[in-house]
Amino acid sequence: MKTDFDWKPLALVPALALVVLPFVGSATTWVTLTVAGLAMGMIVFIIASGLTLVFGLMDVLNFGHGVFIALGAFVATSVLGAMGDYTASQSLFVNMMAVLPAMIVAMAVAGAAGLAFERFIVRPVYGNHLKQILITMGGMIIGEELIKVIWGPLQIPLPLPEGMRGSIYIGDAAMEKYRLIAVVVGALVFGVLLWTLTRTKIGLLIRAGVQDREMVESLGYRIRVLFVGVFVVGSALAGLGGVMWGLYQQNVVPQMGAQVNVLIFIVLIIGGLGSTTGALVGALLVGLMANYTGFLMPKAALFSNIALMMAILLWRPQGVYALGK
Repeated sequence: MKTDFDWKPLALVPALALVVLPFVGSATTWVTLTVAGLAMGMIVFIIASGLTLVFGLMDVLNFGHGVFIALGAFVATSVLGAMGDYTASQSLFVNMMAVLPAMIVAMAVAGAAGLAFERFIVRPVYGNHLKQILITMGGMIIGEELIKVIWGPLQIPLPLPEGMRGSIYIGDAAMEKYRLIAVVVGALVFGVLLWTLTRTKIGLLIRAGVQDREMVESLGYRIRVLFVGVFVVGSALAGLGGVMWGLYQQNVVPQMGAQVNVLIFIVLIIGGLGSTTGALVGALLVGLMANYTGFLMPKAALFSNIALMMAILLWRPQGVYALGK
């Protein structure tokens, strides 16, 4: 096991926060902005983690990833809409009895859609990145139209349950309850992914299959089945991210997946294509940068993440972490 872990990219997150502190001026405002940025980053990480798995372990550029995000969010509107007694409660515990089933159902539906997507759209173009980009973009457009057929083309509200509304105060610093929940969920997803990929037999087989597929298959393991499982898990994580993002925005539209696709790829490029830890670092940097620039220089907010990506690539052209870390 490697002991010379590169800590420098992880240090970028607190470094960015500390550099911005003097410009914000108020410590309470800085804490509020930082927590909000970390929460946004964690949600983006959940969305991006599925795609970084698919690319890093399967070498598939899935530009249709956004359809699973939108699908998960719309499924959540149906599930939560049918559980009004739970979402109207002031108790966070009761709210979670509605939100957790919504997350599970959204992940199951998105995973099933991912299975069909892999079988009929992605499988014929394995090994050809150009065709993957074109056909998965087409798959996303078809998926969006199917969502419109089922739920309609208009924006649908996805309000936060009552117990998740409001803020918690530490001193004068206000931290929204839902953003804190998003940080916890994102940390759990990261922990489970990292443990699975580095500490389990399935993770070992998948990583070995990426390096030498023929050798692993000669030992009797069906790498194709494992890779299909990776695609399904990646799609399910996108569905979970869609639920989190929909609650974050408090509304959903069929195009929401396509709207965050650019942000996801910025995160993956910053983190290093295929790196789970890199995706976390990239997502946190993007979330913090978006919040800080939105407060300090609103007109520059639209370009801040692109500028961040350019700065990171000038430092490390392959992203902050190499493939698989």
